[in-house]
Amino acid sequence: VQLVESGGGLVQPGGSLRLSCAASGYTSKTKCMGWFRQAPGKEREGVAFIYTKGGNDYYADSVKGRFTVSQDSDKNTIHLQMNRLNPDDTAMYYCAGVEIDRLCRWTEFSYWGQGTQVTVS
Repeated sequence: VQLVESGGGLVQPGGSLRLSCAASGYTSKTKCMGWFRQAPGKEREGVAFIYTKGGNDYYADSVKGRFTVSQDSDKNTIHLQMNRLNPDDTAMYYCAGVEIDRLCRWTEFSYWGQGTQVTVS
């Protein structure tokens, strides 16, 4: 499975960015796809994910109400709309996925993209 992120960049506080992740190579129609981030000197943390079968989405408390994860109709591309960004959102953002036939947990993601940098300054 290959995951390719795009859409990172530099944005001012209060601004918005939209990340995208295109997946290829999945053999299962049901999966979770999501976003994690890692800031310098910090551990990687889950940001948001979507269970593609039902479209259920889940968020870290720190981004609820500001970020929205969505999927395209082919269910192999997801997006992360990030609004009201602040400097604490600065991090490398990674797309992640797992083939699974039930709702996944944050710890179950097994496929990872290379990451895209988001800088809020």
